[in-house]
Amino acid sequence: MAEPTTEYDLIVIGGGPAGYAGAIRAGQLGKKVACIEMERAGGTCLNWGCIPTKALLKSAELYVKMKKAEAYGLTVKEVGFDFAAVMLRSRDVAKQMAKGIEFLFRKNKVEYIIGKAHVPAAGMVEITEGEKKGQLLKTKAILIATGCKMRHIPGLEYDGVRVMTSREALDAKVQPKSITIVGAGAIGVEFAYFFNALGTKVTLVEMLPNVLPVEDEEISKGLHRSFEKQGIKIHVNTKCENFRVGPSSVKVDLVEGDKRTEIESDVLLSAIGVTANTDGLLGRGAQLELDRGYVKVDARYQTSIKGIYAAGDIIGPPWLAHIATYEAVNAVNGLFGHGEPKRVTGFPGCTYCQPQIASTGLTEKQAREKKLDFKVGKFPFTASGKAVASADSDGFVKVISDAKTGEIYGAHILGSDATELIAEYGLAIQLEATVEDVHQTIHAHPTLSEALAEAAADTTKEAIHI
Repeated sequence: MAEPTTEYDLIVIGGGPAGYAGAIRAGQLGKKVACIEMERAGGTCLNWGCIPTKALLKSAELYVKMKKAEAYGLTVKEVGFDFAAVMLRSRDVAKQMAKGIEFLFRKNKVEYIIGKAHVPAAGMVEITEGEKKGQLLKTKAILIATGCKMRHIPGLEYDGVRVMTSREALDAKVQPKSITIVGAGAIGVEFAYFFNALGTKVTLVEMLPNVLPVEDEEISKGLHRSFEKQGIKIHVNTKCENFRVGPSSVKVDLVEGDKRTEIESDVLLSAIGVTANTDGLLGRGAQLELDRGYVKVDARYQTSIKGIYAAGDIIGPPWLAHIATYEAVNAVNGLFGHGEPKRVTGFPGCTYCQPQIASTGLTEKQAREKKLDFKVGKFPFTASGKAVASADSDGFVKVISDAKTGEIYGAHILGSDATELIAEYGLAIQLEATVEDVHQTIHAHPTLSEALAEAAADTTKEAIHI
């Protein structure tokens, strides 16, 4: 092992939304910083997650709309798609965005190292793979942002052809005629929409009572109904057992109570969650305290070892890119004395199928469990002029607020542009605004955002259009 030569103010391990954001922020503060990433800048989110999946979903959404051209008074003689071209576009979008991160590294004087990092002790980082293999780097601080990897079903071999995770699905060369998706969280739901939209027979299986189990129950059930109308077969309260992988298909038993049913599909996509990515990361001198497998940190994002910090998915749920960025930037700010770091309290959650799902704050069930005195306001997009004119009226807005003060506890949206609309309620909660504040804010007509104001008004039965 080579002797360390250069000393850094900060070495960031991982180049995803936490890692690259933390490194860039340190660069903005004039620090000498390096970011080590195993594959390419952007990490899983940009290269194998958030960004490429959104490219796929946009292709699917546009294809569905083109097939329904007559609803808009348009005539389209023939609508088709090239699956390989759809997948290639997704990869090209990811590559373009990765180049953008690499530019930002250069702009902010971040040293970008492609390789695998190992932390033998605080203040030291060894490169164990890549062009700089064997180098030992000295640093005043380390920020671990290695994220998570897909969790595997025990005993099932993932060959990337018959059995795959989202990563292999994003690099698929041939469209399956049928697919079984195990897990109806955001990843499973988004792939269910994508494949179904392009004509693949989709079976979506979830062991909990609802698809998107973390969302408000009404929202989850609304999406369930919409998906079934689209032709997706859904099994909730159902376990998968006895997987049999053959040369041309996968068989699995679906178990719901005492009922057992065998189904067969070309491909099985596993979307059962994630686990912390710490493989080969920590040496004997850097055995960090963990919490349920995730790196434990204090209020300043420092781990159990002084000088080693962590942010993003590696410190546990919620596993969201925007949370990771927020945490890393706050960790770096606190580390270098640029304000007191903040921990995440409220955040938006988004799922990009059609109709989209977006939420922030408490669900109705959580409000009941906390024994809060609350009211609920709702407004359907079928009563929105803009939604009807756009032929996208599936869904509704739901807002939960304090029964006396009107302070907003949570907001939940099912609709075509839900992920863009949720920001208003996120800001409202941050500012401790009330439903009256949202109601009295004039929203342009006709817009989908009017539904946000109408839902707020419905809390006190003042909505005009229902």
